Amino acid sequence: MFNKLKNFKELKNQAKQIQSQLAEVTEEGSGAWGKVKITMNGNQEVISVNIDQELLNDQNKIQDGVKEATNDAVKKVQRAAAMKMQQSGMSFPGM
Repeated sequence: MFNKLKNFKELKNQAKQIQSQLAEVTEEGSGAWGKVKITMNGNQEVISVNIDQELLNDQNKIQDGVKEATNDAVKKVQRAAAMKMQQSGMSFPGM
């Protein structure tokens, strides 16, 4: 039982390490033909949003562009996170 607790503690420490490493990873997602860009860190926190001046008069295009860029950034961050976990030896089913 103590071995399981020790293993759990090690996994928890390893997860914290990976989380801090992921905070340093940034990925940019884009939408609306590159006119909307969202930068996100590896912990899926949005760092910046850039909307081309040309789109500012069209609310629907902005909304669609933000949605596309966010989804694109999330996919890229998830891939980066999976690679970091794989490099560290951690893996979870389905990743």
